[in-house]
Order: sequence, then C-alpha cells, then structure tokens
Amino acid sequence: MRYVVTGAAGFIGSHLLRRLLELGHDAVGWDSFTDYYDPALKEENAHGLPVERVDLVDDELPLEGVDGVFHLAGQPGVRSFGEVFPVYVRENVLASQRVLEAAAGSGAKVVLASSSSIYGDAESYPTREDAAPRPISPYGITKLACEHLAYAYGREFGLTAVVLRYFTIYGPRQRPDMALARMVARLVDGRHFELFGDGSQSRSFTYVDDAVEATLAAMERGSVGATYNVGGGEEVTLLAVLESLAAIAGRPLEVVRAARREGDAARTAADTSLIREDLGWVPRTPFAEGLAAQWRWAADRVAAA
Repeated sequence: MRYVVTGAAGFIGSHLLRRLLELGHDAVGWDSFTDYYDPALKEENAHGLPVERVDLVDDELPLEGVDGVFHLAGQPGVRSFGEVFPVYVRENVLASQRVLEAAAGSGAKVVLASSSSIYGDAESYPTREDAAPRPISPYGITKLACEHLAYAYGREFGLTAVVLRYFTIYGPRQRPDMALARMVARLVDGRHFELFGDGSQSRSFTYVDDAVEATLAAMERGSVGATYNVGGGEEVTLLAVLESLAAIAGRPLEVVRAARREGDAARTAADTSLIREDLGWVPRTPFAEGLAAQWRWAADRVAAA
C-alpha cells in the first residue's frame, strides 16, 4: 500500500513511518520542521527515513495514487493561550483542512490524529468517545475543530476518515516539552525538575509502539467516520511517575514545585472499549516497562554524545 505520514519527523510520526517501511509499504513522510522545539531533534528523528519538507498550508499536496494518509502533523502543547493562538489555528485547523480537501479529491483514506485534550476536564472517567467535549485549552479547541472538519468532508465530499484521540503517548524520542521527557532529561543531566501543580494530575500513559499499532489498525479496518480513544491500560499520577523513575534509575529526581499551568487537565482516563471491540486493539506495554525503555534510550543517547 502507498501511504503518506504527515508530521513524520515528530515523535509518533517517525515511529509510525519506520514501522510502515518495516512492513514493506511504500511510505513517505511530510514535515515542515517547525521550531516548536529544536528542529535538530526532528532531523535526528527523521534520519534514514524518506521525509520531505512540506508545509501543509502553503505547498501542493500531491495525493493522487495514495491509498491512505496518516495525518499526525500539528502544533502540540496545551499551553496555547495568548499570542501563539494564531499559530495553532494555522498549523492545526488550516493545515488539516488542506489535507482533508486533498484526500477527499484523491480518494485517499485518512487517519486523523486528535487528542484527549478535546475532553478537557471530562464529564466522567474513564471517558468514552461519546462524552461531551469540553476543551480547556486553545490546543484542544483546534483539535476538536479538526475532528469536525473530518466529519464535514466525510458528509459532503465522501471522505473516508477515522479519528484517533491519543492519550499521552510516551517512549523513546518523546517530545522534549512533555513531562516524562523533561523528568528523564533532568535526571540524566543531574538537574532539578520543575513540577507544575501538586503532582496529583493523572494520565492514561500510552506507549508509543502500542499507539503505532492502534494507528495501523485504524487505517486497515477502522469504521468510516469512527472515533476511537487510544489510551494505555494504566492511569498514573505524576507523583507515581517520579517514584517509578527513581526506582528505575536508582536515584531520586530533585523536584521544585511551581504553579499549575493554564489548560492542563487534572486527569485523563481512556475508556478503550470501542477500539477493543472494533479493531481488537489492546495496549500491551505496562507503564513501568515503557518508562524503563524511555530512560534507557535517554541515558544511552547522552552516553553516546
């Protein structure tokens, strides 16, 4: 099969593109290498992979003959208030509209990466896909807008699309601004970690290899117009993460407390009944095992440098 992966120099996208190639697919990546975080890290992610520099808003998007598009590109981060908001509109809403338009015109199926951030402080836990969306960050609002665009293009132009709501993906090459990546990096370097809030925030952490398998399953057999939660089987607080990391590394991480940041949900917990029933997907990586893999990757990378 012939596939395009947008955001292919990013964390999840680079893992997905590599897996597609391992499976023998004809796959190419698109990425604009934005400076949300150091582009050199994205170059490192993309090393050895067929990743082309493409701006989804400004460039042509040739999808003729493509069987499917994994649309993972976007501006991440829930701390998206203020003057950066137009960037989120451009990189999430406008970029997605152009991808969906091109896919609808070419007949390519789309797997759209959305986020648990669309739930905000959810009305119930574990959270089902039919829960009322109540995003509390501009990031979550723009991701929800992308979901609505996918629905509209499906209804009016026959686009075949499946939406995945990722719950806190972690593992080797995780974005450096994410909490686990910051914890691991600070511990490797011997620096303190700034903990925003009291540490009781909890997440359905999902190992990246499991997320990739869910994404492949959605392309292969996801129901047209369906929305699926992709969440790990364990809900873990940040304080518990700190304890687990100390046990793995054999030393504690110095923590400095800071105020909660706006847009950061207190809790995420995924109800994954639907994706289990429809696609047969289940998360297979225990949190402690995945965290250990992320720690080893970070430690080995520093040692090699």
